[in-house]
Amino acid sequence: MRGQDRINNTLPEELILEIFRRLESKPSRDACSLVCKRWLSLERFSRTTLRIGASISPEEFVSLSRRFLHITSIHVDERLSVSLPSLSPSPTRKRGRNSSSSPSSSSKRKKLNGKTHSAAENVESCSLADAGLTALANGFPRLENLSLIWCPNVSSFGMCSFAEKCASLRSLDLQGCFVGDQGLAAVGKFCKQLEDLNLRFCEGVTDVGFIDLVVGRANSLKSIGVAASAKITDLSMEAVGSHCKLLEVLFLDSECIHDKGLIAVAQGCNRLKDLSLQCVLLTDKAFSVVGDLCTSLERLALYSFQHFSDKGMRAIGKGCKMLKNLTLSDCSFLTCKGLEAIANGCKELTRVEINGCHNIGTHGLEAIGKSCSRLNELALLYCQRIGNSALQEIGKGCKSLEILHLVDCSGIGDNAMCSVAKGCRNLKKLHIRRCYEIGNKGIVAVGKHCKSLTELSVRFCDKVGDQALIAIGKGCSLQQLNVSGCNHISDAGILAIAKGCPQLTHLDISVLQNIGDMSLAELGEGCPMLKDLVLSHCHNITDTGLNHLAQKCTLLESCHMVYCPGITSAGVATVVSSCPHIKKVLIEKWKVSERTTRRAGSVISYLCMDL
Repeated sequence: MRGQDRINNTLPEELILEIFRRLESKPSRDACSLVCKRWLSLERFSRTTLRIGASISPEEFVSLSRRFLHITSIHVDERLSVSLPSLSPSPTRKRGRNSSSSPSSSSKRKKLNGKTHSAAENVESCSLADAGLTALANGFPRLENLSLIWCPNVSSFGMCSFAEKCASLRSLDLQGCFVGDQGLAAVGKFCKQLEDLNLRFCEGVTDVGFIDLVVGRANSLKSIGVAASAKITDLSMEAVGSHCKLLEVLFLDSECIHDKGLIAVAQGCNRLKDLSLQCVLLTDKAFSVVGDLCTSLERLALYSFQHFSDKGMRAIGKGCKMLKNLTLSDCSFLTCKGLEAIANGCKELTRVEINGCHNIGTHGLEAIGKSCSRLNELALLYCQRIGNSALQEIGKGCKSLEILHLVDCSGIGDNAMCSVAKGCRNLKKLHIRRCYEIGNKGIVAVGKHCKSLTELSVRFCDKVGDQALIAIGKGCSLQQLNVSGCNHISDAGILAIAKGCPQLTHLDISVLQNIGDMSLAELGEGCPMLKDLVLSHCHNITDTGLNHLAQKCTLLESCHMVYCPGITSAGVATVVSSCPHIKKVLIEKWKVSERTTRRAGSVISYLCMDL
């Protein structure tokens, strides 16, 4: 710092540490660590979480453990690139007229690119293995939360070593790892405080290892997740029911679990609050027991059931009076009667999602509107048999509704939206896609009555036009807007949004053929907070409009502009040079000049790379 350093001379370390702890985003913390050596040291001291890619060596874990002394959570994900926190403030770059284009720097870039490609081709061989996990355990013995996502080289040997040294572990996520029974048994033996266990896609685990862990940690386990593990059967669920009396959350996605497995869980785990199931072999018999015994159940999610009918739903409605969150997806044999039973029995419902349940129609949702006055969020996806009168009842009875999702609901139109807008004035998020009967009239009513609306999405709703956006611009202060594919929207509608929504941060106007440079110019003037912009397939937008927007919207972080014939390499260069916070630009490869590639190649993403 130049001149007098008032911050470091005035603020004590405790106060700076507290400020760092209140920073929510990693980029903000990283930026603070680059201010000076004192801040770098304090930021390391305050950091409790590391999130890194799986291609990391044991030596790097040793280095991290020396730099960050208070880490309690580590997330290692094969899908992430290696991104380690900075070692020290970035050195000052010497500026020279030819420094960026010198032969030596060019050759270094080529060598670096070659190394990058080589690393990408050998991801699995470089992935975190047992030696790395052992080094992690040695460096962070006080670890409480560990996630190893898709780390195929970690085996039971490494997990045994880790479990013995990290006895304070509370949460373990092994999604996609090939840890076997011995590794799980070690976790059950040594990790006395384990509460949360995720074994999704762990193909090496069988009943033997799972039961050993459950028996060892029966007094602490509260959450279990199992998916696509063919060797975990009803025996494991019977062990859960017999030993895990504190279990509150259970996620099961399996073709090997039958009624007796779920019944055992229901009989033994009377504290169960959250139950998510995708088990094709379960029938009404199991859900009758769940309804009778799981009286504390608050969330129920059922996916792709083939043998579950209204009988099971009646049992849930009768017994689970505390149910607040219900998701029904692709449950083909459920009808309106089953949903009516839930509505009549579960009056505490705050969220309902119905996805692809083709036999649930208008009467079932009407019952929700009449009985569930606390409903806060409603999602209807691919519900062809639900009509206007259902949402009219929602508008009358659910005054607390704040979030509404409608996808491909052909029976819902403007009359329904008018009822929702008049009755649910606290609506904050409205997402509509391919509901072709909803047009200007319904959205105008939303703009008139729902003053708290911050997110609006009306993707591919052919009847929505400028009149709707003018009303939204006058009545709502939007932060996010998506009007992709609404072909009746022109510059007039976007102009109204630009004038009325100065807090707008996310905008998608892709596939709109009636908007041009005027819209971008007005957005630049009226929406300086814009961060994400999608304008792909807009044939009338040119470099001129893009230049106006880029000069004003300096906070822009993401811009998608593929298949815009009026945008050239000059427009791409303008976005890159004018927006210092830009992180992603999606564009055709042939529209990016060599200079732009040199200047900002890391933020450019290409579509149709062979073109």
